[in-house]
Amino acid sequence: MIRFLMVCVATLAIVGPGARAQSDAASSWVQIEAQPNLENGLRRAQTYARDLDDINGFALGGGWYAVLLGPYDPQQAEQVLRQYRSNGSIPRDSYIVAGSALQQRFFPPQTAVQPAAPAPVPVPQPLPVVPQPPVPVVQDVAPRVAPVILDDTPQTVAASPVGPEETTTQARQSERALTPQDRRALQTALQWAGFYTSTIDGAFGRGTRTSMAAWQTANGLTPTGVLTTRQRATLLQQYNALLEGLGLRRVSDTETGIELTLPTAVVQFDRYDPPFAQFTATAPDGPQVLLISQAGDAGTLAGLYEVMQTLEIVPLDGPRTLRRDGFELVGRNAQIISETRVQLSGGQIKGFTVVWPAGDEDRRARLIGQMQASFNRLPGVLDPAAGAAADQQIDLVAGLQIRKPRLSRSGFYVDARGTVVTTSDVVQSCSRITLDDETDATARVVDADLGIAVLTPAQPLAPPSVAQFSTTPPRLQSDVAVAGYSYEGVLDAASMTFGTLADLRGLNGESTLNRLNLTSLPGDSGGPVFDPAGGLLGMVLPRDGGQRQMPKDVTFALAGAAIMDVLAQADVAPTQAVAPQRQAPEDITARAVDMTVLVSCWE
Repeated sequence: MIRFLMVCVATLAIVGPGARAQSDAASSWVQIEAQPNLENGLRRAQTYARDLDDINGFALGGGWYAVLLGPYDPQQAEQVLRQYRSNGSIPRDSYIVAGSALQQRFFPPQTAVQPAAPAPVPVPQPLPVVPQPPVPVVQDVAPRVAPVILDDTPQTVAASPVGPEETTTQARQSERALTPQDRRALQTALQWAGFYTSTIDGAFGRGTRTSMAAWQTANGLTPTGVLTTRQRATLLQQYNALLEGLGLRRVSDTETGIELTLPTAVVQFDRYDPPFAQFTATAPDGPQVLLISQAGDAGTLAGLYEVMQTLEIVPLDGPRTLRRDGFELVGRNAQIISETRVQLSGGQIKGFTVVWPAGDEDRRARLIGQMQASFNRLPGVLDPAAGAAADQQIDLVAGLQIRKPRLSRSGFYVDARGTVVTTSDVVQSCSRITLDDETDATARVVDADLGIAVLTPAQPLAPPSVAQFSTTPPRLQSDVAVAGYSYEGVLDAASMTFGTLADLRGLNGESTLNRLNLTSLPGDSGGPVFDPAGGLLGMVLPRDGGQRQMPKDVTFALAGAAIMDVLAQADVAPTQAVAPQRQAPEDITARAVDMTVLVSCWE
C-alpha cells in the first residue's frame, strides 16, 4: 500500500504540522477527480483513502463532488502534485484548486465542516475614462458534462503497477463493477483509437469485444476481447494524453450567456467585440477562441453565416452548412483550421469558433468535442454596445480582420454572358479568382507575352454594359479615359483617369501597344481605355517593375486589335461601336463604371 508518509524524505517535509494548521479557505488542494453525485464521490474518496493519507471530499456545487489531497500551502501543493503524478498514484489530469472554491465537506464524515470564507480582497476602482469590461469567470472545477477523464477508472498506470496482471476471469469480474458511464467511456476511447465504429451505448456486445481484441493486438497484448483493469487504464491514458497541457476549465461568461469548457492554458480572455467575446492565444501562433452571442432570427443567422466567411480566420477551403436553426463552418489552409458551430434558439444566436494551428487535428477534434458537449446556454446575450469601440477600420469586422485577396486589379465585360478581359498578372498562382469579390471565375485564355487574360464566370452574368470596340482609327494627342479600381477595391466603384494618346506604338516600335500620357496606379491594370466617343481603345498594362523606371505620367495599353485577336482564340465575339461620335465625359464615365469589374486573386 502506498502511504503518503512513506513516499520519500522530501515528501515527508511537505505534510508537516504547518500544513495542517492552515485554514481551508486560504490553502491549496490537489483535486484528483470529481463525481456527478455524492454516492460516487464518497466511494472514490474511500478507495483513494486506502492508499493515500490526506484524502478529503468536498462538494463543488452544481451536483459535483471532488476528491482532493490537502490542505497545503501553494508550494507544497505543487510538490505533492508532481510527486504523485510521477509515481502514478493520482491521475495525470489532477490539478491544484483553492480552498475558497470548495463547499461542504463530505469526507471524512466526522470532519464535515464548511471551509471558512476567504478574507475580502479590496477591489481597485476602475479608471474613470475607460471603464474595464467584465471578464468571464473561470471556474477551476471539473466540466459539468463529464468527459472520460472523470470516470472511475484510473487515468494513468504507474510505472511499476502494484499486484499481478488479472486473468481473463478476474478481468470479467472487475468489468462487472463498471458503471454505465465507465462502459461508455471505454467505447468512446476505442472509437477514438479507430477500433470501434458502432453506437456508444455501454453494452459490451460482439462489436465492442472485437474492438477490444483489436486494440489488444495493436498494443502487443493477447487478444482476449476482455480488457483487464490495467489495460482499461492504459486505453484511457492514451485517450486523455492528447488533452494534457490544455488546462481545460469550465468558463462561465454572463455577458455572452455562455458556459463551456475552454483550454485556458493556451487561450485567455481579451475583449468583447459584439457579437464576439475574443479569447486570444497565450503564445505566438497559438489557437484562438470566439464565443458568439447575439439576439436575432433566421435572417440574422444567415447574415452572420455570410459575414463569418469573409473573415481571415475562416479560410475558403472546407465544408459548411446553413440551416434555419444553426450553421457549421470549417475552413482550412496550410496554417490554420477554423471550426464554427452556432445554434439559434428562442431568439438567441449562440456558439463558438475555434482557430487551431494546422497539423494537430486529433487534439483539435477532441477539444471541439469537449467544448460542444459542455456548451450551456445561460440567460441573455452580449450587449451590442459591450466593449470599447476601438480600432474601427474598414477592413475589420468586430475587431477581426476581413480576408483580403493576394492581388486585385481591374477588368471589363466584353459580352452579355459576363466574359471578362483583364491583365494576366492578376491570374497567376491563384487558388481562386473572383469578380467583384462575389462571383468565381476561371481563366479561359492567358497570354503572358501580351499581358492579357480572358475570364469566364462560374455562372452566366448579366452585366449592365459591355465594351464596344472602337472602329475609328485613333488619333495622336486625342483625349483618352481609363476606368479602373485604382485603390484595389477600397472604393466600391471604378475611378476615372483622363489623359491623352501619346503614341500608337511602344517604345521599341511594338504595334500591339499604345502609349498614354496619364498617371495610372497598380489597381488600374486591366482596366479599359476609351476614345472620345466611348469606344474601347485598349487595356491598361501594369507599369514595368524592373530597374528602368518610366516617368509617372507614362502608361502603356494593349491595343484594341490585339485584344480582339485574343478574344477570337477564346471564341468570344466582341461588340463594335456603331456610328461613333464624341460623347461628354460624364456619359463615358457612366458606361465605363458599368462595364468595369474588380478582379481578385486569392491564395
